[in-house]
Amino acid sequence: MASTLDEKSLQEAFSSRPDIQGAIRNAAAAGPHYTELFNQISLHVCSLAPVSSEPATKKRRLDENIASRPATNGTNGHAATNGTSAASSEDPVLLEVKDISVVIPQRKKYTLCFTSSHLYARLPDSKEPVPGISFAWSDIEYAFCLPVPEKTQKQYNYILFPRNSIIAPSKPIPGAPPTPEPIVFSIPDSAPKPGTISGLEAAAASAVSDDLKTLFDWALLARLKAAGKDTKIVQADEKLFASEQRQAHRPGEKAVHVKAFRGSKDGYLFFLPNGILWAFKKPMLFLPHERILAVSYTSVLQRTFNLSVEVDMSVSGGEESTEEFEFSMLDQEDFGGIDGFVKRHGLQDKSMAEQRKAKRLNVNVVKDEDGNVVGNVEAGELEKAALEAGGQEEIDEEDEEEEDYDPGSDGESEGSGSSSEEEDDDVEGGGEEEGDEEEDEEDDEAADEL
Repeated sequence: MASTLDEKSLQEAFSSRPDIQGAIRNAAAAGPHYTELFNQISLHVCSLAPVSSEPATKKRRLDENIASRPATNGTNGHAATNGTSAASSEDPVLLEVKDISVVIPQRKKYTLCFTSSHLYARLPDSKEPVPGISFAWSDIEYAFCLPVPEKTQKQYNYILFPRNSIIAPSKPIPGAPPTPEPIVFSIPDSAPKPGTISGLEAAAASAVSDDLKTLFDWALLARLKAAGKDTKIVQADEKLFASEQRQAHRPGEKAVHVKAFRGSKDGYLFFLPNGILWAFKKPMLFLPHERILAVSYTSVLQRTFNLSVEVDMSVSGGEESTEEFEFSMLDQEDFGGIDGFVKRHGLQDKSMAEQRKAKRLNVNVVKDEDGNVVGNVEAGELEKAALEAGGQEEIDEEDEEEEDYDPGSDGESEGSGSSSEEEDDDVEGGGEEEGDEEEDEEDDEAADEL
């Protein structure tokens, strides 16, 4: 069994994919049995390439198919989708930051590398980019920096959306390429640890390294600007929106998110200056203001409500299409803040639109035996919630009237309440006694006549 990689066959089999070559070298270090396996794979791939006038083209297609398999663990397909080349370990690293927790597309600690053309992740003991975590600066459309919810120690999540990745349709479109994934990574609210920063621009970075957030703000904006992008790093503004829910773990800080569900997945909604962000469960969504056609409040109950957002899904020059994304179980206390956000940004509220009302009134209808609609389950729930919220005063008033009633005010004794029960008992059980008295009287009369 071979103990070293067959570099010749490896390079020949994957000549157009240096990232795969690097990944195989790293994986082969796990043991000699892996080395032999990868040698066999490389030889097999080489044997598939036909000897003809176009071997390179067919071999390149084969490499692309192999790269799209699960070995990338749910990667964003960024290079294939957007037609940009992947990052290379040969590119000079301008800035390198170790021990960064990546959340999406793969949850793991990596070293993040900044080059003039790409941001990519690599393993601490490797020089090769991790397949699937490579993003060209020229493709970054949206960038965010948001506090991580429900953490005792404050942390931030950076979110970078490449082109065509902000909205994944609920149902895949036949023939359409897969929606790329963003990159999400977390940093603590603290200064970088000694020895974690290196690269050609490490000296310049030291001037902005009082904390990791300042460092990443500087590095990301500098690379985006150099790539000709005017992308800004959007942050939450508690003056624009803040939840009414108090954070027990950080009581002195207002929450800039609300808890919600999308289907069975729980997550968070951020109401930001340029749109609404759903995070941090896959697939993440960012709904820019300019693509939001309308919002609606549905299933409004005493404690919770749902928020539906109608979004323009048509691409430039394509057919017009829309999709509605529903977020459920929002806390009723945050309704005022969300509604204020909707009005402030001029978003259309279609909660009372005829189509919406018709849809709501014809769901879960109750019919009689002849098929006539006699009620509505949803309306009944809404009515029940209204009674629980607004009808409590009437119930309290009835309770007060019962408490004010004095059974002795009619001049009866304290036992008058029980006397009526005794009378009832007499009525129910006195029939036999009355019958016996009448029979005795008749016997007396008969005796007198005699």
